[in-house]
Amino acid sequence: MKVLGVIPARFGSSRFPGKPLIDLKGKSMIQRVYEGAQKATLLDALVVATDDDRIYQEVLRFGGQALMTSSMHQSGTDRCAEVLSQFPDYDVVINIQGDEPLVSAIQLDQLLCAFEDPEVKIATLVHPDVTQADLENINRIKVLANTVQNAIYFSRSPLPNMHYAKTPDYPWLRHIGLYAYTAKTLTEIANLAPCALEQAESLEQLRWLYYGYNIRLIHTHIETPNIDVPDDLEKVLPFL
Repeated sequence: MKVLGVIPARFGSSRFPGKPLIDLKGKSMIQRVYEGAQKATLLDALVVATDDDRIYQEVLRFGGQALMTSSMHQSGTDRCAEVLSQFPDYDVVINIQGDEPLVSAIQLDQLLCAFEDPEVKIATLVHPDVTQADLENINRIKVLANTVQNAIYFSRSPLPNMHYAKTPDYPWLRHIGLYAYTAKTLTEIANLAPCALEQAESLEQLRWLYYGYNIRLIHTHIETPNIDVPDDLEKVLPFL
């Protein structure tokens, strides 16, 4: 199995413009993500996919590999698919979040091990520790699993409804936004038309479920903080 790691990185974030280039104790965030991901033992190649020359030049500066991609992409998945077209001999692609400077290589390998099962076409991570605050937070995505640990549904709401659930200790799962796909599947899902379900929850993975793709859920107890807004720096800097 030949694995391609892709780190989508945009400059124009509405909540934190230019965040891939912010300085985190002497290194840019994109450099910290890249160097952390490089430690994964199952990666054969690692590429930053960007639409901004400033990010592109920064990756080249620290010795990483980068590709300029279209500015029209609506998601990191679409950007990964464009990069894959330049690496036709790879079997699996892992989409690595570009705003997690504490990325865990162990977690990346854990997700990639899912593809030892030939039935797996898409895999993502879930965390079993879900608090009451998580259930009520629309930015904490909850996941329902079936008996073979494929996703039934992803939602911003606490499904099943926590106010009605007869078992208060229901085993809710929380989504960790890291995806991997077989090359064939990534190419296919990048060409799917959006669906109403996806638009209702603003979650692209619902498009894949809608069109009949299974998403294997891999349990992890590792969670690394991301930097979404400037205030998030406070929870990351002490660990660097």
